[in-house]
Amino acid sequence: MYLETKGYEVFSLSDVIREHLRKRGLAASRDNLIAAGNALRRRFGADILARRVLKKVRGKAVIDSIRNGSEVAYLKTRPGFILAAVDAPVEIRFKRAEKRGRQESASTLEEFIAKERLELAGGRAGQQLLRCLESADVTIINDGTLAELRRRVDQCLL
Repeated sequence: MYLETKGYEVFSLSDVIREHLRKRGLAASRDNLIAAGNALRRRFGADILARRVLKKVRGKAVIDSIRNGSEVAYLKTRPGFILAAVDAPVEIRFKRAEKRGRQESASTLEEFIAKERLELAGGRAGQQLLRCLESADVTIINDGTLAELRRRVDQCLL
């Protein structure tokens, strides 16, 4: 990953959920990730994924897949934490998801949009993407090439 070349450790809250699913023999489909993440938040507190990831952080780190306002609040207790939202138009996100080949549980743009709507404003233990986007200290629009994204990221790191 690009930020690793800049000296950052890279963590994903989704990887905590993937590990949870793997231990239970379940596929890491988008639906399973959402359901398991929400279940973990209900059972252990809405900031559980952030707490588990921060136990692994040893230095400069990038943490992605932040989906809940309580995760943001917990991470913001870490000195120097900056929340950077990375966003792109929905059509671009859908095409990129198709290229990744992950089980997104959406074979059409319309299904993809419907899934995202569910993630935008979930309850206390649910997906709260809109709240997270609104809490961002900086927003990077990822609507161009990989080189353009890297330039935008570098500008944020200065």
